[in-house]
Order: sequence, then structure tokens, then C-alpha cells
Amino acid sequence: MIARLASPLERLRDRYTVVVIGSGYGGAIAASRLARAGQDVCILERGRELIPGEYPDTLMEARKELQANSEAGHVGSRTALFDLHVNREINVIVGCGLGGTSLINANVSLRPEARVFNDPRWPRELREDLETRLAEGFARAEAMLRPTPYPATAEPLLKLAALERSAAGMDAPFYRPPINVTFEDGPNHVGVTQHACKLCGDCVSGCNYGAKNTVLMNYLPDAKAHGAEIFTQVGVRRIQPEGDSWRVDFQELVTGHERTDAPLASVAADVVVVAAGSLGSAEILLRSRAAGLPLSDTVGHGFTGNGDVLGFAYNSDLPVNSIGFGAEPRVDVEPVGPTITGIIDLRDRPELDEGMVIEEGVVPGAIGGLLAGPFAAAAHTGGRDTDRGDTPAEMRRELESIARGPYHGALRNTQIYLVMTHDDGAGRIYLDDERARIEWPDVGAQPIFRQVAERLEQATGVLGGRYLRNPIWSRLMGHDLVTVHPLGGCVMAEDAAGGVVDGRGRVYSGTEGTAVHPGLYVSDGSVVPRSLGVNPLLTISAVTERCCALLAADRGWSIDYTLGAQADTAVLATATTTEEEEGSP
Repeated sequence: MIARLASPLERLRDRYTVVVIGSGYGGAIAASRLARAGQDVCILERGRELIPGEYPDTLMEARKELQANSEAGHVGSRTALFDLHVNREINVIVGCGLGGTSLINANVSLRPEARVFNDPRWPRELREDLETRLAEGFARAEAMLRPTPYPATAEPLLKLAALERSAAGMDAPFYRPPINVTFEDGPNHVGVTQHACKLCGDCVSGCNYGAKNTVLMNYLPDAKAHGAEIFTQVGVRRIQPEGDSWRVDFQELVTGHERTDAPLASVAADVVVVAAGSLGSAEILLRSRAAGLPLSDTVGHGFTGNGDVLGFAYNSDLPVNSIGFGAEPRVDVEPVGPTITGIIDLRDRPELDEGMVIEEGVVPGAIGGLLAGPFAAAAHTGGRDTDRGDTPAEMRRELESIARGPYHGALRNTQIYLVMTHDDGAGRIYLDDERARIEWPDVGAQPIFRQVAERLEQATGVLGGRYLRNPIWSRLMGHDLVTVHPLGGCVMAEDAAGGVVDGRGRVYSGTEGTAVHPGLYVSDGSVVPRSLGVNPLLTISAVTERCCALLAADRGWSIDYTLGAQADTAVLATATTTEEEEGSP
């Protein structure tokens, strides 16, 4: 079992040099790098610490790990792993736990097109850094996250072969993208023992085998090895100046059901790095502004879903095998593989915003048993059959799925499509009863989403399936747009009139001009000022690496980036815990 990293909250001291809020890519990287600079660092994470073996792999467990924010209020534990935000125009899913959304994403580490960074919405300072500090940021992130394509020598995957077949039928480029997954046993580059991928397909419900290179496997143990202290179940409410430093007010989430107006505790710091994700960081800054902190009027603006679209090639003529194993790995079916292993890359277009990528996906085994009925119903009410004439065979497969489960029949022959493209980035995060909500009128009517549907129908036609536009969300929420890649809300800009932070991640101290709050930073996906058109984790990581290097340089700190035996020994020596700490949070 991997050692736990978090300490009991009673050990939180009154003051640190650096307080990092959040532990996803932005927070974990900031903590690792600033601890490597010799600073006194602590991490405050809202969620719990879950380690491999503790992620939900049954429907009952998955239900317990769901929290939802909607117009009606919040339901579920505030520390539940799957954090669903239900809004009128778009829904958002993010991860809540030590490691943030890295715990439940699909691990894809792709760089965006160079044209993405030519957009003037990025500050000039960053655009002039593309070949220097940002390039170094990408390299450093890849050195820590260790992305690699699904090996050519690994077991063949039906879903990967089906996507490649679609690509050939579309005359489109296809390849295996780099994914943050390990395919061999042993200690990794920071001394954490990982195990080879079991090909179970349950990446997005949490890897129970330690094969997924979440930040829990690299940056976070590295931060602890260099002295950072980590605390979980801490809900930060607001940040306020206190003399020459900062006060971070928080609430301890012992059960996850505490009232949001319960008494607050606080911790002081010279430097605060807000890294709670697009929704979390905007929410904290909006509450802080309401409490009197001078900030840009653009807090919450510039939200983008990264052009995410989810679709299905239902009941195709070919077996696809895209349902994860769940609690009981099956020996009578072929391996599923990591959630994403292939990509149809359609980004090479004259207009940047018309490009897209299509990746194949997997439904976690914990919820696979729920799908047969809803998918069959959606197929006959809103699906588009791409190969009329084989209705009897399709009906037999549907009945087989309903009778025998998702590993048979129509669902076994269903391909899952995950698309990233470009939206207009005009969403806005606002507070309702101190909870983050999103408004984005007519987002689903943007022409790009019709183009995506046409491409997915084309890909489905190659497989002889019925194209479905996200039946789960359409039936439950009344519309089909959902993002797992929220960006923006605290965007970078040249000045406070255009954004929340400058090109170094420093928070502007007013509604106009370039003055910043000394020691207050935002460093996560919320600073990204536009859609990226690919999975955003690597870009978020690179931008964070760059901002950390600049932060350290501004303060005369030196970051030691060395990896090797000394670092490995440090991790193995410090990532041990007392019996008390090893109990479930």
C-alpha cells in the first residue's frame, strides 16, 4: 500500500511562508517547486486523501462519492470524489480529493497547437516566453508526469482498433497519444512504488492499482519529501490581507456535511497560491472580494468548457469493449485498456477554432450496469442510425445487453467519443448563496458543436452504429453539454480591466491598471484565457511550472529540479505515517 501523505489538521501551524490552496496539477506543482526552493509550504485540500484500493468500483460506492451543486442547492458530502455542477446551459464534473481532478481524468498529455498561444488573450509576457520558460515548463511537467503512448507491444484493444478504423474511413490522422500511465512495476522517479496498468478501464473512477500517474504519485510526494505539510478536508472560504501577509480563512470538513456558515479558523502566509481549479479558485476570489479584497471586475469571466463533447456510436457492427471491469476483473472478456489510448486529430484546419480531436473512452465498471435501458431508449428516440437494414441484429444485441449486462450485446459494441474543440469562452462563474454557478446563454447553439456532431456521425457510420448525442445528460439534465475540462474564471491578461492575474499569475489589486497584490497568486486552469482544443492537463502544468519559476526568481529563491537517488530516498523516508494517519479520513 502506498503511504499516506496528509497530516492531521491539529498539526497545522499558525503561519507558513507559502500556503497552497488545492492539490491538483496547479497546487501540487506549486507545492513541489516552492518546497524544493527551501520554503516552508503547506497545502490545504478540500477533499479527502484516497489511495489506490480506496476508489469506488461498485455502484453503491460510486453513489457515496457523488456531490452535486444545482439551483436547488448542494447535495452529498462536500468531500465526495465526484463533484458535479449542474447549470442551465452546461454541466461540469471535477475531482475532489488529494490530487484534484488528476484522480478522475483520462491522463492524456497533449500539447496544444502553437496557434493557440498566438491569441492576444494571452498576456504578451507569456507569448514572448513560448520558446523559453513555457517550453521549459512543458519539459519539466513531462519529466514528472512521464506520459507515454499505449505500448505497441501491449495487448490489443478493441476500442482502439475501432477508433483507428473510424479514422481510416474518415481519411483522418490517427495515433496513440501520450498518457500518464505506467506499464511496469517498481519505484518511480520520486521513489513511489507503482504497478503496471491492469487494463481495467476504470481510470476515471480512480485507479485502484497505482498505475495512473496522478499528482498523488509524483508532485505531491515530492513536495512532502522536501518538507511541505499536507492537510485534507479543509474548505477555504476566503483570503484577506493582514499586515504585510495574508490570512486564509477555512472550515474543517470533518464529515463533509458541515454548514458553510460554521465558525472559521485561519492560517497566515507571506505567499498564497490559489489553485482550487476554475470553479474553486473563482469561488474563493469572489467570496474574498465580497469580504472587501480589491480585485478585478473580471473575476469569474472567461469560463470555457474547452469545447468538450461526449458522444456514442451505439450498437455498432463491431465489438468495442468500452465498459470498465469495476469491482470484479473479468477473465472472459478482452482487456479494456486505459480510458483513452487513441486519437483522431483534426486540428490541422485553416481556422484554429474549427479544429478538434476525437478520442475513444471508457465507462467505469461501477456504473456500467445502469446503461442498457437508457441507451436503448435514447437510440429509438434521438439516435441516428448510420446503416439501415440490420434492424433484427441490432434488436437482438439490445436485448442481450438488457438481459446479460453491459459486457454483452449492444453495449459491448458501443464506442465512446470524447471530443475537444474550441468554444467562445464566454461563460461566467458567479456566486449564488456563496456557491459557484455558471451562466452561458446559448452555449450549445454555437456552430462548432454542429460540426462536431457531423464528424462523430461520420466516425459512427464507419462502424455501422447509431450515433447518440450523450443520452445520459440529455435525459437527466435537459441538455447534452458537459465538460470535464473547465478552464478560465481567473484569466491572465495585460491588465486588471482584461483579467484577474498578470502573465506571472500575480493577482491584480484593482479594477484597472497593472498593480498587483504582493504575495497573492493564482496558478491552475482558471488562469487559461481560452479553450485549448486538447486535453488541458499538460498546458496547465506547464503554465504553473513557468509561474513557479518566476515567483521564485522574483523572491530570490532557487528551485532545485534535481531528480535522483537523493530525492527518492527522501520520499521513501518521509512518506511514512503513524498508525493514526493511516486510518481512512
